[in-house]
Parts: sequence; C-alpha cells; structure tokens
Amino acid sequence: MHAVRRWWHDTAGGLPATFWYLWVGLLINRAGAFAMLFLSLYLTDVRDASVGLAGTVVGLYGAGGAAGVLLGGVLADRWGRRATLLAAHLTTAALMVALAFSRSLLLIAVLAALVGVVHSMPSPAFVAAIVDVVPAERRSRAFNLQFWAFNLGMAVASLLAGVLAEASFTALFLVDAAATLTAAVVIGWKVPETLRLATSTADQPPPPRSLRPRRPGLHTALTDRTFLVFVGLTFVLAVLTMQTSTIMPLAMRDDGLGPSAYGLVVALGGALIVIGQLFVPRLIDRHRKDVVLAASTTLLALGFGVLAVADELAVYLAAAVVWTVGSMIAAPPNAQINADLAPPQLRARYQSVFYLTFPAAAFVAPTLGGVSLQHLGDRHWLIVGGLGLLAALGHLLAGPPRERHVAALRKAGEPPTPAERVSAS
Repeated sequence: MHAVRRWWHDTAGGLPATFWYLWVGLLINRAGAFAMLFLSLYLTDVRDASVGLAGTVVGLYGAGGAAGVLLGGVLADRWGRRATLLAAHLTTAALMVALAFSRSLLLIAVLAALVGVVHSMPSPAFVAAIVDVVPAERRSRAFNLQFWAFNLGMAVASLLAGVLAEASFTALFLVDAAATLTAAVVIGWKVPETLRLATSTADQPPPPRSLRPRRPGLHTALTDRTFLVFVGLTFVLAVLTMQTSTIMPLAMRDDGLGPSAYGLVVALGGALIVIGQLFVPRLIDRHRKDVVLAASTTLLALGFGVLAVADELAVYLAAAVVWTVGSMIAAPPNAQINADLAPPQLRARYQSVFYLTFPAAAFVAPTLGGVSLQHLGDRHWLIVGGLGLLAALGHLLAGPPRERHVAALRKAGEPPTPAERVSAS
C-alpha cells in the first residue's frame, strides 16, 4: 500500500486544483473531438463529394489548424488563457452545430477551415495555463498527465466516433458540439485567469540586454536561436511519429497485411500509452532532459528502422512497442523544455511556434515519405532510422548550451535579495 501511495505521489501529487480542472477540460475536449475524424467519409458518403474534393476540404481543416495554433498563442498572451479557451470552445460548438445542418459543399469547406482554426487555438493556451499554475519542479508530472489525457481522450473519441457515424452523421456533429460545450462549462466555472506578466512584478530586475527582446511578440520566438534548434529537433521527432499514420499503412499493404493488421498495431500503441504513461515520471525524473530525449529519439529510430526487414505482423507489433515507449518518455521533457525556454510574457506564443511542428510534420512525412517508399522501398526505413539517430545526437549536443541559456533566463527573472535592494538604493 505504501508503494502505491508513493507511486501516486510521484505521478500526480502536489498539483494544484486549477491544473486538475484544466486536465478535465482537456480530456473532455479530446474525447469529444471526433466528428472531424470522419469528415472525409461524411463528404463522400452523405454529401456525394468526390474523393479529390473531400481531400481538399480535409486539407483546408489542416491549414486552418496551422493558423489556429499561431492565433491561439497570440490571443492567450494578450486576452488571457481562460478567455482564449472559452472563445475557442464556444465557437467550436457553434460551428459543429452549423456543420450538422449544412448542405452546401462550399459552406462545409468554409466551416471546416474555421473549425481547424478554433480546434487548434486551445493547445497553446492549455499548456501556457499549466505552466502558469504548476511549480517548475512539478511540471514534468503535469505534462506527463496532459499527454496521457490527450491520448486517453483520443482513444475514447475513436470508439465513440465509429458508433455514432454508424447511427447518424448529424448526431456525430451534435454530440461533438455538446462535449465541447461541456468542456467550456468546466473551464468557465472552475478555471480562473492564469496569465501572469513578468513586467507586473515590481521587484524583478530587467533581464540582461542579450535576453531582453526590444518589442516582445511572435517574432521573438521565431528569432530565438536556442528555441528554434529545439523546435527543429522536435520536428524530426514529429516526422518520425507521423510515419505510423502516413507511410506505415502503405508498407504493411505491400507486405500483404490488411487494414485489420494496421488497426491492431495502432491499437497496441494506444493501449501502451493509456496503461503505461502514468509510470513514466518515476522512470525519467532523475535524468537530464537532453539525455531522456536522446534516448527516446533513439528508440523511435530503432523502432522504425527495424521495419526495413519487417514482413510479418509480429515484427510490426514488436517495433510498435519500441517506438511507442520512445514517444511516451519524450512527451514530458519536450513540454518542460518548451516551458523553460519561453519568457513568462510570451509563453503562449512560444507554445504556438512549438505546436507548428506537428502540422508541418503532417505535411512533410507523407509528401516526402511516399516518394521515398515508392523509389527506395524498405530502404526508406533505414533513412528514417538514420534521421532519428542524428536527432538523438543533436539532443546531446544542444542540451548543455540550452541548459545554460535556461539558467540565465531564470537568474534574470529572480527578484533581488535584500542586500541587493539596499545596495541599489
């Protein structure tokens, strides 16, 4: 019993109530965000759209997502986290109701693009709010729980979506709207505004000129070299993980494995995350973040690299275990480093640039991966594995200077000691 209490403390102990309300809101948000998973089928089966047109509309949803990430980051730093979350959730609910009863393909395309925007807006605000309320020493477990909630919600969404789509696509959109509205109620009722501007603390000295942007804004994140190196390495990790939903199904088909086999591989990964993610903090907390990320990227590289010799389902399942463990241990340090590198007044903007790596990877992975698989065959997986190993080396090289940069940021934000106040006066 003592061991269980100790595990629970290491996994979820010491987190403020506001975090848990944010966590519940995120879980409801993800569990209810299932209508767009079936958008292409809805367009072709119900609205008689061609496959090409359906793909274009889904692409508009993705493009809206890229814009929504940036917009959400800017608004969360200007309006506040709570205001941005409420605006995004309420607007999403309204757009889902509109989609449920829209008949025009042009109107559906416009609504899909708008849904893409508001679906992505909450991500920077959620993470920035978590950073606002969770002490630095507990953020690793908070981000681990966030990643777990996201994946648990997506698993629930996938199950619900299949059932509802069989019954009624209209119900699919309306239930999505109701879940999104429920998340908005939780946030509006229990989550206070968490925005804290560093400039509002009178006791804090101004940071050194080298660490102080002249006009803080989105461009600050886009010109922060230390941050961009980290974003670049995260982009490689995202490209690797996107292989499971873009290129791997094609490779399995070429090996004579059908959709059911692919579904089993994906389900195994999801089950491992839901069951095992809560044990990750005790596994990684004692290690440097750059070492953890190097190890996680190496696991991803090995998992995908072994597909070069895979031709049976058992090999794919074993490889899925390896790359899923890599993804699991990468999530908390990735989020924590992102939080450490962001100036307090620009937290959401930094989050928005960080989250751009995922739609970018969603474009690059299938575009280049398809050509690579077509012309190189199984050697494609050797290239993927090699790219992952290079990224692992990059984490080891970038880690020490990044930690020095973070230490300088923290020192610049520390309030002066009483002796320093007397000396200054």
